[in-house]
Amino acid sequence: MTDKIFRKIEAEISKLHIRDQGVEDFKVEEDVFDKPTLEALYRLVNKGFITAMGGSISTGKEANVFYALGEAERGLAIKIYRITTSNFKAMTDYLLGDPRFANIRHSKKSIVFEWTKKEFKNLMRAQEVGVRVPEPIVSERNILIMEFIGKGEMHAPRLKDVGDQLEDPASFFEIVIDYTAKLYQKASLVHADLSEFNILVEGGDGTDAMPVFIDIGQGVTLDHPNAEEFLKRDVHNICRYFKKFGVNCEEEAILERVRGKA
Repeated sequence: MTDKIFRKIEAEISKLHIRDQGVEDFKVEEDVFDKPTLEALYRLVNKGFITAMGGSISTGKEANVFYALGEAERGLAIKIYRITTSNFKAMTDYLLGDPRFANIRHSKKSIVFEWTKKEFKNLMRAQEVGVRVPEPIVSERNILIMEFIGKGEMHAPRLKDVGDQLEDPASFFEIVIDYTAKLYQKASLVHADLSEFNILVEGGDGTDAMPVFIDIGQGVTLDHPNAEEFLKRDVHNICRYFKKFGVNCEEEAILERVRGKA
């Protein structure tokens, strides 16, 4: 853990307040911090959400995630969406049709801001119905702060990396399907990108291993025109993966179970 990034942020914010130029975006680790993002991050520091910040946890197509500490030394994950290079066409496809975002403007900045809010709201809804997700803390502009899942500064592994080490893959699969059903029946949500890439394995690879759903920003409500198509894809991805470990999975039966009709 280091506060090197904060020192850079503090120094840069001071300069930006003194000389308001249309300068090139200030860039530090992973090329994600433009001037407005730096200012938003600094506001979150001043509000006490962040007390120290470490290095990068992961780098994705749309966002980077950094490790940080919050109140009472609590581990945090800070997800920062890149405004200039995100896939706006893909984001728009998931936002359009969601009544929560009916009035979205179609500028790049607005889409990324709404996407960040969407992930925050989806995490809230998932947590409320008993699905294990990183607890959402706060969102501002293109920044989402949530609970860090892992030990020390080491994040929990993705299912894709440790699935073959699970002692009881069938039980793990059952919990994944249970979470998917809770999302659908109780939260009126479909994850819409569920796979071994977006599930963390918490608690090791033994019998106490538990799934954690992540990257839920693309999740849609059931009245989205593509909700059922996304659900079928989610179930197909999960069944395809767990069949490799001998888990019996009939996709149509699982779909009926998720919908509460089995």
